[in-house]
Amino acid sequence: MPITHDEARVTLARWQPILRLADWDIDLRMVTGEWRKSGDIKVDLDDRKAVLLLHAEHEQDLEETVVHELIHVRLYALDQMLSELLDAVFGTDPAEPRRAFAETQFMRLLESTTEDIAKALLAVSGSPDRLSFGRLEAEVAREVGPGATTSERLSAGGEQA
Repeated sequence: MPITHDEARVTLARWQPILRLADWDIDLRMVTGEWRKSGDIKVDLDDRKAVLLLHAEHEQDLEETVVHELIHVRLYALDQMLSELLDAVFGTDPAEPRRAFAETQFMRLLESTTEDIAKALLAVSGSPDRLSFGRLEAEVAREVGPGATTSERLSAGGEQA
């Protein structure tokens, strides 16, 4: 089901102050048509502005996506500092193997950390939405076929969720 601009605006308005971004100007834009992402954020750290892009037609948990992208705003200064460090140490050629390795590792850690923080915040907020297992769902479907499994999720503490 498509996400409406109003639904997204309400979710953004809820989480912006929680993540201490109330003093940021965040423009919300809905993306339609072909786009491989569920969301993205463009940040101007100096002016404390951001553009939040959400795929209106993508199967996603709206709240999880908004929280994830807003955490990227909180971590953006660290992201930029490391990018500048990679430039200083390895140069700006993306084909340089050591740079490519370091950048890949950083991006993997950034995304997994962002997702862990988002999941934690959603869990303590009492969000009723189930967590998305998007990339893993595709892998499971490739291995055993779509619809060939049933799902019962246990939380990290061993309790049924």
